[in-house]
Amino acid sequence: MNQRGVDLTGATLEGRYRVESVLARGGMSVVYRGVDTRLERPVAIKVMDHRFSADRTFVERFVREARAAARLHHPAIVSVHDQGVDHSPTEDHVFLVMELVDGGTLRELLRQDGELPVPLALSVLEPVLSALGAAHGAGMVHRDVKPENILIGPNDAVKVADFGLVRAVSDAKLTSDSTILGTVAYLSPEQVETGVTDSRGDVYSAGIVLYEMLTGRPPYTGDSPLSVAYRHVNSDVPPPSEAVPGIPPALDELVLRATSRDPARRPADATAFRDELLRVRDALGVRRVPVPVPTAVWTPPPTTSTATPSSDGGAPPSPDGPPTERIPVTPPAGQHTQPGPPPPPHPGPAGGGPIGPQGTRALSRDEYASGQYGRPHGAEHAGHPTAPPTPPGGQRRGPVQDPYSTQRRRSRRSFVIWMAIVTVLALVIGVTAWWFGSGRWTSVPDLRGMSHADAVAALEEADLVPSLDHQFHDSVELGQVFDTGPEGGAEALRGSRVRVLVSKGLPVVPEVAVGISLDEANELVEDARLTPVRDEGLDQFSEEIAAGDVLGLDPEAGTEMAIGGEVRVVLSKGPPPVPVPDVTGQTRDEAVDTLTSAGFEPDVREEFAEGVEAGRVIRTSPDPGTEMLLGEDNRVEVVVSNAVQVPDVTGRRVDEARRDLEDADFAVEVDSWFGEERGRVFGQSPPGGAWVEPGSTVTLNNFPIF
Repeated sequence: MNQRGVDLTGATLEGRYRVESVLARGGMSVVYRGVDTRLERPVAIKVMDHRFSADRTFVERFVREARAAARLHHPAIVSVHDQGVDHSPTEDHVFLVMELVDGGTLRELLRQDGELPVPLALSVLEPVLSALGAAHGAGMVHRDVKPENILIGPNDAVKVADFGLVRAVSDAKLTSDSTILGTVAYLSPEQVETGVTDSRGDVYSAGIVLYEMLTGRPPYTGDSPLSVAYRHVNSDVPPPSEAVPGIPPALDELVLRATSRDPARRPADATAFRDELLRVRDALGVRRVPVPVPTAVWTPPPTTSTATPSSDGGAPPSPDGPPTERIPVTPPAGQHTQPGPPPPPHPGPAGGGPIGPQGTRALSRDEYASGQYGRPHGAEHAGHPTAPPTPPGGQRRGPVQDPYSTQRRRSRRSFVIWMAIVTVLALVIGVTAWWFGSGRWTSVPDLRGMSHADAVAALEEADLVPSLDHQFHDSVELGQVFDTGPEGGAEALRGSRVRVLVSKGLPVVPEVAVGISLDEANELVEDARLTPVRDEGLDQFSEEIAAGDVLGLDPEAGTEMAIGGEVRVVLSKGPPPVPVPDVTGQTRDEAVDTLTSAGFEPDVREEFAEGVEAGRVIRTSPDPGTEMLLGEDNRVEVVVSNAVQVPDVTGRRVDEARRDLEDADFAVEVDSWFGEERGRVFGQSPPGGAWVEPGSTVTLNNFPIF
């Protein structure tokens, strides 16, 4: 039986998942080693605390987050196999079934070895960032990156656990704007101040983890969780080399970028952080090394007090020991905690010293804002607290003070507090008067001639917001500012936008695709701040591009011109003209085939031509060699001879000759000496074999025979 609910060891959830030993206990769940009896494989089973499983809204949102986490498929992410609700007579158990990683956590490796060598630290962080990058690409934010959630298994396996659970808790309204949710030693400043974070919050936490691997301890410690949170918001993380001399400056710079208090100065997400990590590793010539599985696991002594739990997936203890490391928290004045066992020593390289709160917890933002835990007590340098250690038994002892000294200290403290209040009120009144007087206004700097980067910096320094507008300019070089709105020297409200006109240099003739329409080409030219014009004299014939489509521009693409310069658009005139073939003397069929093959449409008519054989081409119109554009009218008139050949009837009887000539459509006249048509033909006109018009008259000379 644990302090928050029933111990499920030995139970079977949904008739499938057999619960075995406890792996870890957290503030929101208990993680068990289990067996999927259907597939006969070992699994890790995370069972939600009964306080949350009784909340229907939380269960519904937890199911949605579990499904989202299950969609993440990455070798460095602990896989989610199943999710369900086991109904029992006493209460419902909401659970997740996950991949079981036999080994330990990065926390145990740090307890075992202290600070890690640079190659090992980078070899651990690279797969962690790869996993977080996959989650960021899927629109998810881990929000609780810490050594306890980085699992190390055999075969060089490094995996990130607990995706989506913290998001489900916050969505279920278990926290609010007045609550800080997370592990204070790794919280980003924006998560402390507003509770809102994105992928850059995970980058900050990963940067803190890298600092801790390099130095053996986190950068900030304190007497209370809120004092550590204060340090994250108000102090810059120191370079790791200050704690461990010899760390390369490139790694110092990488840690400082990742842990910048300004999210905009950090890498945009874990993928960008990983890219920078790989560049630094290559520059330093550091090779990837195997990651050892932790062999020594610290087990805290048993306790019955209300220890602050770590986050889900925290450092797994031995099955029989308490699950999480206890961190001493200094309560507000007037409250006392039950004495309990001291925290375990931290085997860092410097030996001893607290490492700061490690558990996922909900802290009061009201207390943080009030300054109750405004400054870490006695922690003048990260990881080097100066407060005296707490002896076993949980209470500090010091010299006994007499009542007079005690009262004197109280009076002095009251005087200091009242002086501070008066000073703050005066400051508030002064700042308010200044703000409502001249403080709201600032002068717009003169940015003309500056580079756009310098202009942005100058505006930000003047508490103004730059709005860049890139435009072409005939005389101002590329990237330089040529005007602002309002103009330089004008007064503007702090935080207002200033339009900054940045030169794009001279316009450039754009690239146009061959074959686009004239309207499309004109639009591209106009978008480049140039003027399109038509010059039909530049149009060209093209076998491939249809008439009226664009062949190109003059001048050619890439040419710099003044704003409004004229660019001539060259169009296609379609296929070039084709000359009419010479078919004179060819037969009718030959001429038709020749013209048709050349793309023309022959129009044949007959005409008599003396001396030209019937069926032969006399001429064409247009004449041979004339060039014609093949379009809608491709007709060529073909004139063919219709001459007929006069038969030779000399020596034949007149009546036979007449009959044959008339059958051939000739008219016949007989010229007889004696007026008789008897006899034989001794002459004819036209002579036999002559080519004449159809229907021509043939005169026969008759010599009578008596």
